[in-house]
Amino acid sequence: MADERETAVLERVLKHERVITLVGLALLCALAWVYLLTGAGLGMSVSDMTSLSLFPHKAAQASAAMSMSMPMSAAEMRDMAMGPPAWSPGLWALTTAMWWTMMVAMMTPSAAPTILLYGRTHRHALAHGQATGLAPAWAFAAGYLLVWLGFSLAAAGLHWGLERASLVSAATMGSRSRWLSGAVLMASGAYQLSPLQQACLGHCRSPAAFLSRHWRPGALGAVRLGVLHGTYCVGCCWMLMALLFVGGVMNLAWIAALTLLVMAEKVLPGGPWVARVCGVVMLAWGAATLLV
Repeated sequence: MADERETAVLERVLKHERVITLVGLALLCALAWVYLLTGAGLGMSVSDMTSLSLFPHKAAQASAAMSMSMPMSAAEMRDMAMGPPAWSPGLWALTTAMWWTMMVAMMTPSAAPTILLYGRTHRHALAHGQATGLAPAWAFAAGYLLVWLGFSLAAAGLHWGLERASLVSAATMGSRSRWLSGAVLMASGAYQLSPLQQACLGHCRSPAAFLSRHWRPGALGAVRLGVLHGTYCVGCCWMLMALLFVGGVMNLAWIAALTLLVMAEKVLPGGPWVARVCGVVMLAWGAATLLV
């Protein structure tokens, strides 16, 4: 009798697990977007975070020039001469959380097919009494997001360095230098055309081949598998994420555009060609940026 009840419970779980996983991923992504839309704890409004400009560094320079033209007290002039203020531990944590939330919002949609396929494999094994060596899809997802946490820590460090060098505005969190903007755009374009980017993209575009080739048993194996998949995704998209320093780290228009680009590269039939075409566009855009 107990075995029959356990079987019935298992059947109900299997019946709804895909929906539960899909709803969970959608909720995670939605919460990340809500956090971004409310300013990610930085007190920025939606209008502050939405700017459309072909050459964003010029807007940052204009904003800085306007601030310089306004009357300042002696204390404000002294603070400006001292450069950007030091980051407190709280600001470090907030900036890292901001970057990680952005990565969750931007990367979860394109990772969903692989996570769902892992979950399907898990359900199939449970249904056939072959659950040994398998773990729920959330173990895989945790490993995947852990990699993006590591990326976010590195991005926060780079963010700090660029701000200290006065290359990135503390107000807009975007480039103030045409040289930085042009270099990042051209480097991103060149990377989009590189064999390494195409190889990493291939792993991200083929969930079944990836899972069959790199399978690891157990819960720890699921986490390791998620870490490996996340590593390939970072290898595919890290230079695209660097473009946020050009348009503004919290620029919602750039975040949305890059999210759609990542989705197109990983999901559409012609994804590799989308990457190459965008690479050529970025090279041209970067060259134009250096000339304005």
